[in-house]
Amino acid sequence: MQGYQALHETAALVRLGTRGRIAAAGEDAARLLHAMSTNHIQQLQPGQGCYAFFLTAQGKIICDAVILCFADHFLIDVEPEAAQRIYEHLDRFIIADDVALEDRTASWTAFSVEGPRAAEVLAAAGIPRPAQPWTHEPWNEGFIVRCSVTGVGGWRISVPKAAEAGALAGLSGAVEADDEAVRVVRLEEGRPRYGEDIFEVTLPMETAQEHGLHYSKGCYIGQEIVERVRSRGHVNRLLAGLRLEGSQPPAAGARILVAGADVGKVTSAVYSPVQGQIVGLAYLRVPHNSPGTAVEVEGLRGATSRVAGPEPIAES
Repeated sequence: MQGYQALHETAALVRLGTRGRIAAAGEDAARLLHAMSTNHIQQLQPGQGCYAFFLTAQGKIICDAVILCFADHFLIDVEPEAAQRIYEHLDRFIIADDVALEDRTASWTAFSVEGPRAAEVLAAAGIPRPAQPWTHEPWNEGFIVRCSVTGVGGWRISVPKAAEAGALAGLSGAVEADDEAVRVVRLEEGRPRYGEDIFEVTLPMETAQEHGLHYSKGCYIGQEIVERVRSRGHVNRLLAGLRLEGSQPPAAGARILVAGADVGKVTSAVYSPVQGQIVGLAYLRVPHNSPGTAVEVEGLRGATSRVAGPEPIAES
């Protein structure tokens, strides 16, 4: 529980070594990524970045990603489950383009420092702290970017694996948080994760992560479906937070009912020690996703269950 407490009260070290890291270099890299992702890549300058989705032609999510712009390349940072798939997807569309892909997943590593005192820990170690979301600066043999895996705020450090020990040496003020502590805080903050809450059958608008979509950037793979949904004005279901009585979380896939009608399914749920209740995420049919809506969750009969509302993430 020390890592969980540190995420809430001080500063925690979160290891992210298994995340996928794909570099794209060449004169056509910006154009290619712009035409294949949902955010505006061509307007990024070195030191900037963004959150985006890669979609199929049917508008379904291949993966979500943090895309960072450097002077001579772009870096696509994704969940471990998506690394091979996004590499193959990008490679398939490189025909006569001047784009070279490099899979850095095995040769680089990453970790983040997150929590209310994360800035103090980094300052004590002499590590820069980019101020704006997704901005990044060089440090040591790697770089540091302003983004958080849990949603509580922090910075992600990426370095070659050979430099990992040196990069960690000055971070003794951060308490290491294990995967379970990270997952609990992530769900407390309403932060969805690809593979648990975001799937290959999901439309990007259903995730409530509107900051990953740029509606006026022009054509890209899957854009026709995104525009069709936007012009219609809404999706039929939306990812929303849940707050449930009890201490035993429902299983992923548990049905959610309103007045006996099936209106959605749980994607992830955990017990929150800080809140003293179960917190989770679920896809709910509109309008049953409205904050405060009372719902019944399969396996939790008699417990008070309410929708916390769609929770789009503004990176801090």
